[in-house]
Amino acid sequence: MKKKKFYFDKDTGDLIPVKKSKRNTAKLILSVVFLTLFFSAIGTALGYHYLVKPKTYGQAKLANELEKMELQYRLLNKKFEQTQSVLSDLEERDDNIYRSFFELAPVPNEVRKAGFGGTDRYANFSDLTYSDLVTETSKNLDIINKRLVVQSKSLDDVLVAAKDKEEMFKHIPAIQPVSNKQLNRMASGYGMRLHPILKIGKMHWGTDFAAPTGTPIYATGNARVKVAGNMGGYGNVVVLDHGYGYETLYGHMSRIKTRKGQKVQRGDVIGYVGSTGLSSGPHLHYEVHKDGEKIDPISFFYDDVNPDEFKVLFEKSQKMTVSLD
Repeated sequence: MKKKKFYFDKDTGDLIPVKKSKRNTAKLILSVVFLTLFFSAIGTALGYHYLVKPKTYGQAKLANELEKMELQYRLLNKKFEQTQSVLSDLEERDDNIYRSFFELAPVPNEVRKAGFGGTDRYANFSDLTYSDLVTETSKNLDIINKRLVVQSKSLDDVLVAAKDKEEMFKHIPAIQPVSNKQLNRMASGYGMRLHPILKIGKMHWGTDFAAPTGTPIYATGNARVKVAGNMGGYGNVVVLDHGYGYETLYGHMSRIKTRKGQKVQRGDVIGYVGSTGLSSGPHLHYEVHKDGEKIDPISFFYDDVNPDEFKVLFEKSQKMTVSLD
């Protein structure tokens, strides 16, 4: 049996039973509904996902994939920035070191970083959810591709130049034309000298190496024989055309061991020391010509002597005041 509830009436002093009211019941129900909705709203605002269920599984999955894609695009653009920095360093070294060494002009900046032109290449991305990210990534990719193509072409040019340079080094005179390990065969150098026969001061256009008759004479670089025969005061002469503007002359030979048009390599024997022509004794008169100008041969022994030995040869070449031819 349910207990009845009473309240005390202070005016009469009696206990009066409490009667249930439909109106009170309605108020109670409304209060419960209100509190339920209120706490539901609070739960949503605080991010309690279990209170609000996703519309569909597919939509939740798609939202997750989009979030991951955005992160990947941002990471990719960060890597693009790092790659561009490395590429910029390579371009700078290419212009200032590689191309400079091989005497190639730097690649113009407007070529390296030229625009693409034409219509808007990225208009199709404008309707995408992350259009800004997709557009930025595509631009970075296009820029790097363009710069890599230019840099690749530049390195191809450098490679060709390097091969040409290697070939050129083989042709440029670089050794002494006779064996001179003891550095005692330098008889006279380039410059004004007293001619031993004419007894007058005369420009001596080459270097004289004193050696016994029959001493082998070597080609100082790869070349083609331009002259092989007698040339007046030079006696028996060989002139080699090395290409790249270089020629070498070997005079006063006792015997020539080559013929016109023949190809020779550095170190090949092309003749033997003698005293033909205007000569005061057995020796080799050696000249180097560059673009038709006669230049000091002493600068072209770099592949044959070290710096200390070069100093000895230079000092000896300057001490001699009388040439042998």
